[in-house]
Amino acid sequence: MSPQKIIGHARQLAELAADIESKNIAHAYLFAGTPNLGKTTVAQWFARELLTEGKTHEEKEEIDHQILHMIHPDLMVLDQLWIEDKCEDWDVIARSSNVPQQHRAKAPAMRTDVIGIDDVREIQSRLQETGNGQYRFCLIRGIERMQDAAVNALLKTLEEPPPGRIFLLTTDSLQTVLPTILSRSRVIRFQRVSDRDVATLLEETEEEDRRFILHLAQGAPGRAIRLANDPDALREEKQFHQQAMSFWNTSSPIDRMMALTPLHERGAESERFLFHLALALREKGEYTHAQQKALNELVEGLRTNASRPLMTEHFATQIAQ
Repeated sequence: MSPQKIIGHARQLAELAADIESKNIAHAYLFAGTPNLGKTTVAQWFARELLTEGKTHEEKEEIDHQILHMIHPDLMVLDQLWIEDKCEDWDVIARSSNVPQQHRAKAPAMRTDVIGIDDVREIQSRLQETGNGQYRFCLIRGIERMQDAAVNALLKTLEEPPPGRIFLLTTDSLQTVLPTILSRSRVIRFQRVSDRDVATLLEETEEEDRRFILHLAQGAPGRAIRLANDPDALREEKQFHQQAMSFWNTSSPIDRMMALTPLHERGAESERFLFHLALALREKGEYTHAQQKALNELVEGLRTNASRPLMTEHFATQIAQ
């Protein structure tokens, strides 16, 4: 978990290291940037640096082991809250979260990835406990997932945090974060990483797959790692991309409508296919303003409650004209 293992983000690491050096530690940090850039990884690194400060080599190794296995008493993590089709597999959830979530098993309404007030209350309770060292951390990934009641409860803690308690918050969209949370946090912005840096993660990947993964990663190391380590996920992405390419390359309205089937239902699959549609359009090299405009209108339309099949049919017809 050393800085050398973090791909890119030299400026962010230097800024956090300067805070440690100057002892100017904020009670809340907000790591902001698009998904899979490494915000959570950097947050964990920051916590690790402070938890191991002044420790012996053997003590650092033990702390690293505890952090890796989510058992360090001074590092709470609220990451994955619910896993579709594995709803009660708490061992799987515990690989990324160590804040108790058994209340979700008792309440069907809580079987969701939304952060509720019970989650924040559990955090507040544990923050009151005596820690092993000077600092206790609470890392919350994706605070845009918070319900209103949870946000209000968190704000109360951020206004008067217990001594030595540090919140490490992440968001994929800074625009969705309430000004009251922004004003109480030190914001660290993350940008996309260069392909050259991301490529260092793919040295053992076959050349054809490496090029494809770099193309899909779009500067997000986390996405590159996932695809390189998951052959099934990589195969699915290739199929999506092929389907998106066939949409732009065919002149048949019927074939185009068939290719857009993944957009008929809301969800991650639809979002992934939209991503591939945009990538495939750019790969064409030459495309018209009308095509780009039609795709933009489709993206906006799919955010509404209008009929998705009708919207995709209209889009396919527009492109064929």
